Amino acid sequence: MNLYKNRVVIKVGTSTLTNDLGQNNIKIFDKLACVLSDIQNMGYEIILVSSGAIVVGANKLKMKTRPSTMKMKQAAAAVGQCSILYLYDKFFHDYDKTIAQILLNAEDIEAEEKKENIINTFHTLLEMGIIPIVNENDSVSYTEIESEDRLFGDNDMLSAVVAVLCKAQKLVIFSDIDGFYDKDPRLYTDAKQIKYIENIDEQIFSFAGGAGSRRGTGGMKTKLQAAKLATNQGIDTIITNGKNPETLYKIIKEEIVGTLLKGKRI
Repeated sequence: MNLYKNRVVIKVGTSTLTNDLGQNNIKIFDKLACVLSDIQNMGYEIILVSSGAIVVGANKLKMKTRPSTMKMKQAAAAVGQCSILYLYDKFFHDYDKTIAQILLNAEDIEAEEKKENIINTFHTLLEMGIIPIVNENDSVSYTEIESEDRLFGDNDMLSAVVAVLCKAQKLVIFSDIDGFYDKDPRLYTDAKQIKYIENIDEQIFSFAGGAGSRRGTGGMKTKLQAAKLATNQGIDTIITNGKNPETLYKIIKEEIVGTLLKGKRI
C-alpha cells in the first residue's frame, strides 16, 4: 500500500484529556493543539482521533460518577461531543488552524459506498489544510458502547482503521504510560519497557494487561489489536505517553519514543 509520507494519525484517549479528578485537562488540550498546529506548519497532514465524549459530557452534566445506563451514556456522549469540539476549536483557533469533526460508526466502515465517501472527505479536508477530529458516534452507536469486545475499543481500533483508510505513514497512540511493557508498570516495579516490536505475536499479546485507566475503557490489548491492523498495512505505530505531546517532534524525526511497532514492508 502506497502511504502518504507526511500523513500522521494521532489518537488521544480519555485518560490523557482528563486529570486525576476526572475533570477536563485544559493544559493538555492547549499543548496538543499547539504541537499539532506546529507540526502541520512543518508540512505534515494531521488527523486527530479523540476519545472522551462520555466522560467530558458527564462532567458537563455534573454527574458524580461515569454513567452506567445506555440512555445516560448516549446523553453524556451527545453533550460531551459539543464540549470537546468547543475546546478543540478554541485552542486550534489560537494557533490559526481550522478543524472539522467526523463521527463514525462501524457500519460506515463496512459499507463500501460509505467508506469511499469517508475517504474522499478526509482527502478533501487535508488538501484544504483542515485538521479532521474523529470520534466514534457514541450518541447513536449503542452496539459499540455495550459490547465487551468493541470493534473500536475506546477508539484505538478506530484510529488504526482511519490510518489505513487515509494511508498514513504513522499512527501515534497516546497512552497514560510511557509505552508497552512486559507487565503493568503501575503494579510491578520490575516491569521493563519494550522499545521496539517487529512482530506482534502471541507472546506480545500475553504481556498486555486488562482495562487500563479507570477514566477510559481501553487498555494495552486494544492498542496492540490496533497496532496489528496498522502494521500489517505497513504503517509504523508508536505507543507513548499522552501527557507529553511534544514527543511528536521526535517521532516525526524517526527517533524512537515510547514503543515503536514496526510496519511490515508490503
